[in-house]
Amino acid sequence: MSFCYGAHAQEPADTWDAGRLAVLQQQINEQSQKLEDMRQSIGVQEENLFRLQRALDEEVLANARARGIQPPPPHPMLQAAPAYAQAQGRPAESRQPVGQAPETDSRPPEVAQIFDQPGVLTPPGKFVLEPSLQYGYSSNDRVALVGYTIIPALLIGLIDVRQVKTTSATATLTGRYGLNNRFELEAKIPYVYVNGDTVSREIFTGTAVDNVFNSHGSGLGDVEITGRYQLNRGGPDKPFYVAWLRYKSRTGTDLFEVVTDCITRCVGNTTGTGLPLDLPTGSGFDAIQPGITWLFPSDPVVFFGSLSYLHNFPRNNVSRTLIDGQREFLGDVEAGDIIGFNMGMGLALNEKAAISIGYDQNLVAKTKQNGEAVAGSVNVTLATLLLGATYRFNEKASLNVALGAGLTRDTPDVSVTVRVPVTF
Repeated sequence: MSFCYGAHAQEPADTWDAGRLAVLQQQINEQSQKLEDMRQSIGVQEENLFRLQRALDEEVLANARARGIQPPPPHPMLQAAPAYAQAQGRPAESRQPVGQAPETDSRPPEVAQIFDQPGVLTPPGKFVLEPSLQYGYSSNDRVALVGYTIIPALLIGLIDVRQVKTTSATATLTGRYGLNNRFELEAKIPYVYVNGDTVSREIFTGTAVDNVFNSHGSGLGDVEITGRYQLNRGGPDKPFYVAWLRYKSRTGTDLFEVVTDCITRCVGNTTGTGLPLDLPTGSGFDAIQPGITWLFPSDPVVFFGSLSYLHNFPRNNVSRTLIDGQREFLGDVEAGDIIGFNMGMGLALNEKAAISIGYDQNLVAKTKQNGEAVAGSVNVTLATLLLGATYRFNEKASLNVALGAGLTRDTPDVSVTVRVPVTF
């Protein structure tokens, strides 16, 4: 009997131990779940912290590039405090939630514009109206030898020496509209005034006096339309890439439309090198130009550059007008294509002012007539050293000035461009 009694007495103790183990196991499971929830919460906080740091870096970089925006906001946790909101003179309800990154447009940094293609895109829904004025001056000498040589130092014949001085002024009205964060459209309407003076002693004459032949032209230039698309999201020490495509019309008066003087400058039209009575305001060829622009921010400077290719569409059955009303048939004419590239760097001086320095070069191919290179046509290299500065009046308007100096004989000696972009 005592054996049976001991067995029954042990049973309640086993039941109590099993229940306690179940409770402990449940507590362990609950603590494990809490630890897992904390790990997930830490992961979310780390992601938010990364977003905040990235946004803060972009804002600091933008301010360093004189973009004209407000200083970066404080840490969101500070903005969440009612005392901070009241200290800033705004209602506490306008504060941002903790862990929410401030919005950024991830646009490329803006620098003083010295090239025709701006690097920074227009914000979505914004319209930029940019009037500009460009002044250019070029001077070059031309020496033509007509005769034959007996010895290398002795020429029997005539020497035609010409000095050509050209002054131009171009007033342009440009409009840009941002369709979204990465795409914008631009239209450019130029008005051109150009004046040319040719100083020479005419060939086949015995005069010892220099003659000056003056001509000028004014009117609408070649209208352009450009689309730009930002390919990637850059940042500090990460490049921005902007692809663009430009179409240039031939709305301006071209060289084939103006009257060519073949009485005072052409001797019986034997040379076929008469000068125009009026200077053209356009190139005379439709053209399309794809290109890509890159910007690399590296505090405290921004490096930038672009590469492009301009293709001129050929014209068929071209003829030019002579002074006596006759037409001289030229056939099919194709202007040489142009490979262009440039590079430079910009530096912000303070929140409102920035400067830029750059180099621009274009390689121009030969002009062809009826499938053959025109006599005297050669490949030309145009190189320009550019200096620019910009000053921001306010958030909507700024002043941009660029100075260009020609580095080759075929490049204009000097050019000055003034732009005033206004954002609406």
